[in-house]
Amino acid sequence: MRSIILLFILCGLLGCGNPAKDTRVDHTWTIATLKGPSSMGMIRLIDSLSRADHPGMRIELLNEPMQVRKMMLDGSADYAILPTTMAAILYNKGLDYRLIAIPVWGTLYLFGSDTAITRWDDLRNKRVYAMARGMTPDVLFRHLLQKNGITPDTDVTLDYSFPTHIDLANAVAAGQAELAVISEPLVSLVMHRNSNVRPILDLNREWDRLQGIPMAQTAFLGSAEALEDSGQVERLIAAYERSTRWVNQYPDSAAALIVKHNILPDAEVARKSIPGSNLNFVRAGRIRSEVAEYLEVFYHMNPDIIGGKMPDEDFIY
Repeated sequence: MRSIILLFILCGLLGCGNPAKDTRVDHTWTIATLKGPSSMGMIRLIDSLSRADHPGMRIELLNEPMQVRKMMLDGSADYAILPTTMAAILYNKGLDYRLIAIPVWGTLYLFGSDTAITRWDDLRNKRVYAMARGMTPDVLFRHLLQKNGITPDTDVTLDYSFPTHIDLANAVAAGQAELAVISEPLVSLVMHRNSNVRPILDLNREWDRLQGIPMAQTAFLGSAEALEDSGQVERLIAAYERSTRWVNQYPDSAAALIVKHNILPDAEVARKSIPGSNLNFVRAGRIRSEVAEYLEVFYHMNPDIIGGKMPDEDFIY
């Protein structure tokens, strides 16, 4: 039996099957996604599209969320994957993209070479390197510190010397940063390069323990124009969901494709990073309360983090 992904390419994108409002067969639809868990979960779809003669859809692999944001702002991304908090900001600013699903459920870890750290209180008087001041990882880590009785910038020093997550990962691997907050798959990549580095705190579990809700960290969005073609949207959802299940079920095969498409340089690193990436494609319409509760935590910390207000109910597709 042909996989649903190939059916999506050969049938869905070429306009056969159920009629849609706007088949647009002459249009190449674009998904803007990030190198990392977002693209790892859809790697089977990425590979199938790369081998199709006329797929009707292309995937743009980017390094930073701001690059995805730029494509959304200039209208060159029909679908986009980026942090849920950034998705809320853009929606609240009037950008007409709606939340289709949550494909990644928390990838953040405190890790490093300081073996004396075993609990939150051990972070007192330590220096922790973080990335992107004011962005989701930074705000989330500050929130967890406060919830555990530690005052950021007073009890612990947060250092933003390294401008990107890649720079920070390289610094940890080179022994230039003893403690850092970084996400998978960079955690596995750094540990592969430096055997003295280890995970210290799983921030995803810590969030779940304290908040009682999972970390709906990453958003899969569709533009208003793309969402007009409901048939295509449903086929894309099915393909992405099936790809994510396949990655979790067959990590060795998935790792080979992750390397093939230059998301990670090493198959062993890719395989080891899959469990910690918490890949689970869930339609947003089924988890409205979880998404709202996740955003509410950030809203109460600082409304600007999600664009000054909670998104209205139309945010979710």
